[in-house]
Amino acid sequence: MIAKIWQKLGLIILIIACLFNIVVKIVNKITLQQEMDSAVEYVKTLEEEKKKN
Repeated sequence: MIAKIWQKLGLIILIIACLFNIVVKIVNKITLQQEMDSAVEYVKTLEEEKKKN
């Protein structure tokens, strides 16, 4: 009896956590342009470090 209650409670908590995670990812989604800009900056930084060494 108690095990079934804990199982249901755990399942409800898991579902709420998954939904919360999805909502946070949708709200904080960065644009493709921002993603590309950060990738270009990272590559430039690596190239500069390579030239220094």
